[in-house]
Amino acid sequence: MVNFGKRLMAEQVEEWKEYYINYKLMKKKVKQYVQQNRTNGKDRQQVLKEFSRILDDEIEKVVLFILEQQGHLASQIQELESQRAAILETSDISLVSKLRESYREVGRDLLKLLRFVEMNATGIRKILKKFDKQFGHKFTDYYVSTRSNHPYSLLQQVFKQVGIGAVVGALSRNLAFLQEREGSYLSIYDHPTAIVKDPVIGQINASVNKLTHSTNFLEFLGHHALIVPEDANIQGPTEDYAGDETYHFMSLLLNLANTFLYMVNTYIIVPTADDYSVSLGAAATVCGVIIGSMAVAQVFSSVYFSAWSNKSYFRPLVFSSIVLFMGNLLYALAYDLNSLTVLLLGRVLCGLGSARAVNRRYISDCVPLKIRLQASAGFVSASALGMACGPALAGVLQVKFKIYSLTFNQNTLPGWIMAVSWLLYLIWLWISFKEPARDNTGDCDASQNNSTSHHGDNSDMENGLNQPLLLDTKERDDEDIEECDDSEEGSNDSRRPANSIGEAYRLLTPSVKVQLLIYFMLKYAMEILLSESSVITNYYFKWSTSTVSVFLAILGLTVLPVNAIVGSYITRLFEDRQILLGSEILVLIGIFLSFKVTSYYSEPQYITSALITFVAAEVLEGVNLSLLSRVMSSRLAQGTFNGGLLSTEAGTLARVVADATITLAGNLGQSLLLNVTLLPSLFICIASLIATVCTFNSLY
Repeated sequence: MVNFGKRLMAEQVEEWKEYYINYKLMKKKVKQYVQQNRTNGKDRQQVLKEFSRILDDEIEKVVLFILEQQGHLASQIQELESQRAAILETSDISLVSKLRESYREVGRDLLKLLRFVEMNATGIRKILKKFDKQFGHKFTDYYVSTRSNHPYSLLQQVFKQVGIGAVVGALSRNLAFLQEREGSYLSIYDHPTAIVKDPVIGQINASVNKLTHSTNFLEFLGHHALIVPEDANIQGPTEDYAGDETYHFMSLLLNLANTFLYMVNTYIIVPTADDYSVSLGAAATVCGVIIGSMAVAQVFSSVYFSAWSNKSYFRPLVFSSIVLFMGNLLYALAYDLNSLTVLLLGRVLCGLGSARAVNRRYISDCVPLKIRLQASAGFVSASALGMACGPALAGVLQVKFKIYSLTFNQNTLPGWIMAVSWLLYLIWLWISFKEPARDNTGDCDASQNNSTSHHGDNSDMENGLNQPLLLDTKERDDEDIEECDDSEEGSNDSRRPANSIGEAYRLLTPSVKVQLLIYFMLKYAMEILLSESSVITNYYFKWSTSTVSVFLAILGLTVLPVNAIVGSYITRLFEDRQILLGSEILVLIGIFLSFKVTSYYSEPQYITSALITFVAAEVLEGVNLSLLSRVMSSRLAQGTFNGGLLSTEAGTLARVVADATITLAGNLGQSLLLNVTLLPSLFICIASLIATVCTFNSLY
């Protein structure tokens, strides 16, 4: 793998050579400044001023050339449009085909320009990061904020491609029109292989989507799951899809079913946990311990399941199913045994059976790249559906009967239902799952095209126009290699995965730490809202279990439509970092509105504040994980202690702390429970907002 400087020299257009940024010069300047600072303590302000001027000159050179090429392309299109009117009055198909080919040639020139923009934007971002790291100064924050927000911004021309959109639109429209026009003269019987969509349009759209980092619903959900890498967002027009149809679909379906059942298992007890604890002689607020004990166990299970998935997928899923069956059985039997200890032991076993790390890893490693986006979206959708179905199912289990000495009621039926479900799942798993072949590194074997995807296949996508403008795995690797070159160290250490939590923590940059803090905050706020809902609504509004179940189910059902709106529309209007900040503000507003500040606490206030908090937190989670996948080191994209594990641990820890807060606050009385549990949410949310503002420009 070559570093970026060599790649820039190798891939640049020869006749445009003098207009690319002088990456080698700027890299040399950074080293020079570092040396001068060490030897004679050169004034930092002077260094910043000099380097800003150099960078301004380089960007100005690039932008002026882009504008010149845009004008050239616009002139070509205008000239072709004057020919089009005359040609279309004739019925000469050869002239139409010739005109269409002329438009295609302009399209190919446009693709060259888009690639030019991408290479220069990547170079700018890399040199800024290199300066920050080697000079020990947050120059990027200063430079981006002063240049991108200026009304005459040159930086916006590079990163937002201002003006290129008009050229793309005119060219795409004319090519599409000519294809339709040409089609009116062609017979499908004479030309059975006629292309429905001009390939140049597909290439242009792929390139523009990548440069603007526009995301659709599936991409948004994929990053929500922290599965899809940045370089998998956009398929290249020439991508080879051979063999994709032969992967083992049933194994993927079993992983998604595992995700769905686990989320049902998590939330099916929420509406009745307080009643169950009271029936066993404990306080209603002990529901926090009952719900949170599953999360406590998940902190540990996430680590060993992540490590286990390096060797097998089938065995950890079998183990998960057996442990979950036993845990739910104990949960159901605790009522007749009149034992809170058995109840808690059952929930701990359920937490120890959490195989979500395996589900994520299977999709990441063993699903073909072509459909990995859909599989990742399926993972998020299965989680959301499980979150909604759990409380809804609890709402319909309002019956009571006995079979011999076993009691079946609203408290025990969730355990019995889930125990049977996991037993049936285990049988299905045993019959249908196919363990994928593996290579020496533990990943799905790259030679097994008929059953797996390839962890190393991304190399095919790392060339040409299908690299995203924002930092992808390959570019992070390039930067690691460059840094090792600078320090005369080998590149093997720069690419090996972290081998411990401590080593993974040392790889966390301030931006990554802030994103993990945000993830902790949103999971904490959501857990407080969901776990104490039955106690709060019963105390203030006398809601029944069925009413609480319906309310929680409605909250869960908002996940997919909200993500659809954000993924399909909002992300096209705003940058991810702007959506992140806006969502945090909305969560803060939701928390503020939840406080009981008068003697009367109304249902509309509670429902409105809960909806604002929950919906904003869901939006925040998707954008947060998308940004996390970009700012995280490439060494955290693989191995046991990976980015997915770190985010899972942060979220799980938040749930544990939230459930413990509910139980402890319950000792002060139910009248104070709401405000006392909301205070930590408020402070953590304010802290995350401040941290986001401080690192806002590093998320560019």
